[in-house]
Amino acid sequence: MERIPILKMGRFLLVTIQVDLYDRLALDLEANIINAIEKNNAGGVLIDISAVTIVDSFMGRILSNIASMARVLAAETVVVGMQPAVAITLVELGLPLKGVYTALNVEKGMELLRSKTVSDDDADSDD
Repeated sequence: MERIPILKMGRFLLVTIQVDLYDRLALDLEANIINAIEKNNAGGVLIDISAVTIVDSFMGRILSNIASMARVLAAETVVVGMQPAVAITLVELGLPLKGVYTALNVEKGMELLRSKTVSDDDADSDD
């Protein structure tokens, strides 16, 4: 069975999708990301979809669900590497990807995650 790796990078998780997501794999990924957020106390998730060429409404809902669940666990979600055709399809399908931030590439996505999250050290220094 295929499994998409979830890498820990500091207080963030990095997920690089290199295959087309079929329904079962997408649902497994959703559960695995949410479990990894809780296990690692992650402050954010960066999902690289630069290799994804085709999306459907199910895939759009999965990304939105991941962001919603992550936010409940105090983590932000950034999707990077979206190809123009994917962006067009998502808009045409009427999927706003609520709660999902986007960036052009991994580097800019990590910068965005850093700016959207506060580490425990930063929060303690405000007191």
